[in-house]
Amino acid sequence: MTTTSTSAAEATPTATGTVLRVPAADPAVAAAHYAARLAFEADVSDVHADLAAGVEGVVVVDSRSDAAWAQGHIPGALHIPTARIAELAPSLVDRSATVVTYCWGPGCNGATRAALAFARLGYAVKEMIGGFEYWVREGFAFESAHGEERRPIDDLTAPGSGISCAC
Repeated sequence: MTTTSTSAAEATPTATGTVLRVPAADPAVAAAHYAARLAFEADVSDVHADLAAGVEGVVVVDSRSDAAWAQGHIPGALHIPTARIAELAPSLVDRSATVVTYCWGPGCNGATRAALAFARLGYAVKEMIGGFEYWVREGFAFESAHGEERRPIDDLTAPGSGISCAC
């Protein structure tokens, strides 16, 4: 029988730790990176707040299939499947608007592909991170073939009180 042993040095992280194995970016570089991310992304809470407030110039676009749209979508969103954006967007979306694309959720890059299609057409665009999944998990109302629906707030994604996390 062969046995292997692990020394204490192999079992414990280095003195700099796992997080610091790769040093953090210079603060100015980090600021530019995070500012750029915010220029490309919006979260579901912010999209919900703008829709509820009736903020002008924001157009939310669901880029999923007809079946997915029927299963549930954000109230007030336009349904433009990604493959039809080039064809339909010019007649449906004002060029001065900022488009916010969404798809299923974090495991799907459909919103990214849709955002790329809008950007290639010359639209200002952001991707809604979390997608439809997190819209529903945060307890926001959605429309389906059955009418308006709402599911309980998932307390792993939003405060159970229903108030914004205020982050």
